[in-house]
Amino acid sequence: MFGRYNEWANLQLYAAVARLTPEQYRADRGAFFKSVHGTLNHLLATDRIWMRRFTGEGDAPDRLDAILFETFDQLRAARQVEDRRIVDFVDRLDDARISGTIKYRRVSAPEWFEQQLAPALAHWFNHQTHHRGQVHALLTGLVGEAPALDLLFFQRLTSKPAA
Repeated sequence: MFGRYNEWANLQLYAAVARLTPEQYRADRGAFFKSVHGTLNHLLATDRIWMRRFTGEGDAPDRLDAILFETFDQLRAARQVEDRRIVDFVDRLDDARISGTIKYRRVSAPEWFEQQLAPALAHWFNHQTHHRGQVHALLTGLVGEAPALDLLFFQRLTSKPAA
C-alpha cells in the first residue's frame, strides 16, 4: 500500500508543481533543500539511495543534496520510473524478507549499519511523506494551494466497496 501511495502522491504533487513558473519552481523559499526543485531532487536522491541499500542495484548519489536533474521534465520522468521500481520492489517482498535485515553505510559516515528491513521501510516511507509535505507547504506559499495528499484520500480512492 505504501509503495502505491507514494506513487500516487508523487503524481498529484508533480501535477501541481508543473503549473509553477520556472522562477517559482527554483525560488529559495527557506526550506531545508531551499526550493521545490531542490526538495524534489532530494526525494529522488534518497529514494535511489534506499533502493540501492534494499536491492544492491541502481544508481545512488553520494550526497543528500544532489541535483540529479536540472529540468523539471527530466526530474518528473525519472520520478515516475523510480516510483514504478519502488512499487515493483515492495510488491515482491515476502514475510521472510521483511523480517530480515539489511547492511548499509550512511551517505555521511563510513561505518556499516545493520537494520531490520521492516523499520527501514517505515522510515523510508515516512521520509517521503515528510519531504512531500515540505513541497506541499512551498506550493501553498507560492500559489495559495496544493493537492490533498493524505493517505486516507488514497485509501478511499483505491479501496473496493464491501460486497
